[in-house]
Amino acid sequence: MPSKPPPSPAPARADQPLLHPRNRHQGRYDFAQLIAVCPQLADFMINNPHGKPSIDFANPGAVRVFNQALLKSLYGIAHWQIADGYLCPPIPGRADYLHGLADLLAGNNNGAIPKGQNVRVLDIGVGASCIYPLLGHGDYGWRFLGSDIDAAALSCAQANVHANQLDHAIELRLQAQRGQTFSGLLHADERFDLTLCNPPFHASAEEAASGSRRKWKNLGKLDPQRKLPELNFGGQNNELWCTGGEVSFIKRMIRESRGCADQVLWFSTLVSKAGNLPDIHKQLKKLAACEVRTVEMAQGNKQSRFVAWTFRDAAARQQWRTAHWSNCKQPAQQGQ
Repeated sequence: MPSKPPPSPAPARADQPLLHPRNRHQGRYDFAQLIAVCPQLADFMINNPHGKPSIDFANPGAVRVFNQALLKSLYGIAHWQIADGYLCPPIPGRADYLHGLADLLAGNNNGAIPKGQNVRVLDIGVGASCIYPLLGHGDYGWRFLGSDIDAAALSCAQANVHANQLDHAIELRLQAQRGQTFSGLLHADERFDLTLCNPPFHASAEEAASGSRRKWKNLGKLDPQRKLPELNFGGQNNELWCTGGEVSFIKRMIRESRGCADQVLWFSTLVSKAGNLPDIHKQLKKLAACEVRTVEMAQGNKQSRFVAWTFRDAAARQQWRTAHWSNCKQPAQQGQ
């Protein structure tokens, strides 16, 4: 079912953080349109403290149905489900990461974003939602390989891929070696233009739960009469925390990336905590990355960023462009 263009952006304050200009989630949502494509969303509608229509973002079920409506309305993704307990991603922020990566590739392609199936992207920790491959293929026509250590999450992701007839564009693969990212996963003849990752950012289950309680309090939702979910947006252990937390995970990934530098143009990862950047940059300098980019992102009051690095100098990146993007097609974007 063809979808309508994104809603017109509402006027923004000069100091208000903005989504990427190509992000489809600008401005206020047209809830009438969303309910039209996903009637179940009507069951979760509330008025926010300003009297405006919204949904209860403290309810994982509401967020899940809201995502279904967004994906169907704005991206033409007719079928999307995740099992209870898995991470339910905030879609606008996920889309911003992809648009930032598209700009990164454009910088190596005379300002034009390479689109179509010749561009291949590896999503490390694709999760049950499969959200990055679905959005990235919808916006740019890229092909994806999604990896995960959780076989059940991959099964859920595969159901989403198959239900939307995207098996030709999205492949899923189990990472059988826990604690590894690239090792044991990539085939020797595979090449990727990008890798992306949303790493677990807590060091323990207790830290993850504490972070959620702090978030509810900051949002003014800590109501003693109401039972709130322990973890905002849900999430399994391996999605939310790992030994050493975010910086440890990313430093291990950087070390592994050096070993497969000939197979990837740009590596990248989200970094939720700005305080982790010095350690990450130090690790990249130690391993002689040719270029490192840190791209800031914002969604409302939430600040985030991603770090991208490459082991190819400018000449080698141009050689990659000639070898891999010379036949890139520019497909019409899904849902537009």
